[in-house]
Amino acid sequence: MSTTHTALELQGAEVIFPNGTRALHPTSLSFEDGAFTVFLGPSGAGKSTLLRCLNGLVTPSNGTLIAQGLGPVTTAAQRRTLRSTTGMVFQQHHLIGRLTVLDNVLMGRLGHRPGWASLGPWRRADKELALAAIERVGLIDRALHRADQLSGGQQQRVGVARALVQQPRVLLADEPVASLDPTTAERLLALMHDICRRERLCVIVSLHQVEFAKAFADRIVGLRQGAVVFDGAPGALGSDTLTTLYGTPSGGAVAAPVAGFEPMAAELKAA
Repeated sequence: MSTTHTALELQGAEVIFPNGTRALHPTSLSFEDGAFTVFLGPSGAGKSTLLRCLNGLVTPSNGTLIAQGLGPVTTAAQRRTLRSTTGMVFQQHHLIGRLTVLDNVLMGRLGHRPGWASLGPWRRADKELALAAIERVGLIDRALHRADQLSGGQQQRVGVARALVQQPRVLLADEPVASLDPTTAERLLALMHDICRRERLCVIVSLHQVEFAKAFADRIVGLRQGAVVFDGAPGALGSDTLTTLYGTPSGGAVAAPVAGFEPMAAELKAA
């Protein structure tokens, strides 16, 4: 049996913006490697703020972030190191359309290059890592295509490859399927779930879709108005909690049924 380790931990983390808005109430959570965690809640619940605390893009007003191998993250240098080992997948891809898939994925290696090398050609080792990441997401035949020639789902997979080429310890994704149709969204989440399992990464994804969260998550953290109101297994997420989160027992943000969805999710869970 493999041993799990705590990849990230928040201790009493609180985020208060300069205008006095409390975006995140004091929060203590820990996240294990090899686990697929979903942040669930309506828009404005604090999911993005919590994710950005975990990769150092937002510094808690109070409390502490602890990262494996770094300890308490308190300095700018530690935050840079944390970001270099934390892959991030965004809702809006953030690709450069005129560049090839390979060139976009190589951008994930920028944090591993010294400043003086930024204008020079990419090293062979970096290109090999990028091609391996592109193959991992099933797009090796598109490696030399412009990013703006790809579908939305393919572009999001390029975003996953760009995160993987960082060789991260943690993979974060902020609403990665919000702009995708249900079938494409399912495939992307299945890919990320498989990466979590095979590579023992700590994967944390924010979602609106309750059914996707129940199907893929090992653990669901439900947020409402900047506070954690649920933290547990998908099977424990009942109608009362959904009413607390969304105001309706169904959650109000359920993905449309996808042919073969439930069998695929069950198969992934058992893998």
